[in-house]
Amino acid sequence: MASAAFEEIVEDFEFLDAWEDRYGHVIDMGKAMTPLEDAFKVPATKVDGCTSQVWLLPAITDGVFHFRGDSDAMIVRGLVAVLVALYDGLSVADVLKVDAGGELARLGLDEALSAQRSNGLRAMVERIRKLAAETV
Repeated sequence: MASAAFEEIVEDFEFLDAWEDRYGHVIDMGKAMTPLEDAFKVPATKVDGCTSQVWLLPAITDGVFHFRGDSDAMIVRGLVAVLVALYDGLSVADVLKVDAGGELARLGLDEALSAQRSNGLRAMVERIRKLAAETV
């Protein structure tokens, strides 16, 4: 149930053999993302459970989930970009149906990230699911 944007990332990763190349691609995705304005980097948008600072700003319009995010760490900013590709533009109901662990495993992220980064990624996914569940 991944979005077309996420499927593009999966295809890109298929051409990148070494994890270092994939890691670099994730960082590049983060660099390409529009930064979140400082006014939105507040406790209400901050994700608890991440070693780095992470902010997620949701917007639900007509039942469609959109969000933007940012982080003070480049790799985490890239992970936010991956999650934007996974979830942005889905219906709120579909957000809750996404098997984030399974989808992210297709990228090999489950094998390549440190325990701290994996915990932070899980915290971001839980926050996204919570935001979507609150509007259903």
